[in-house]
Amino acid sequence: MLSAREARALEPQLACVAALESPSTGIVDSHAFMLGLRGDAEAHGAAIAFRSPLLAGHIENGAIELEVGGRERLRLLARAVVNSAGLFAQDVARSIEGFPAERIPPAHYCKGNYFSLSGRSPFSRLVYPAAPEAASLGVHLTLDLAGQARFGPDVEWIERIDYDVDPKRAEVFYEAIRSYWPGLEDGALQPAYSGIRPELQARGEASRDFLIQGPADQGVAGLVNLFGIESPGLTASLAIGDAVLELLGD
Repeated sequence: MLSAREARALEPQLACVAALESPSTGIVDSHAFMLGLRGDAEAHGAAIAFRSPLLAGHIENGAIELEVGGRERLRLLARAVVNSAGLFAQDVARSIEGFPAERIPPAHYCKGNYFSLSGRSPFSRLVYPAAPEAASLGVHLTLDLAGQARFGPDVEWIERIDYDVDPKRAEVFYEAIRSYWPGLEDGALQPAYSGIRPELQARGEASRDFLIQGPADQGVAGLVNLFGIESPGLTASLAIGDAVLELLGD
């Protein structure tokens, strides 16, 4: 725990009444991380089929037959299936014939927009304000590997997938950021990018955690569904993998 004075000694531009310092918090190159996972998987005999959409699944005796599309359509009999389709995990579950529909939670899309800072960042650390509502991380400040400052995400509930960032949303960002950085100048923010979180709760409902659904939860041998794996899922991905392996038994 840090007092306001102690926090400002570390980050002079920070306005706060108190702070929590997390020395182990940092950033990671997510693209390089994914390439590393792919390399490890292929080194252990995995084959990755890109651009091969799942068309349908059929529950067989102790296995699941998958119909796979793409340039060369095929049928694959799988002893174990992990549904980690993110925004489309519910769609994948529904495509498996015989899967109990009542076990599929509703899907809600929560878009998070980001704005970048023109000019040099006044902070050397990540800054996370207290989250104002369910499904929100608060408009925090993060630094990329080049030291560029970005702010976000905000909370925008949407009905369809759309990654465009509306420049008008900057008005809300200025207000939120100035609560902990009063020195932010007008015109300093530029639209950067957005992400969409697969939420299990609707707008206004209490936040729900990840739903990792194994064979004992839905009655289908060899199937694990990952529902509502939103942005912390990247950070927790290795631990989630361990949990999935444990649910599959071997």
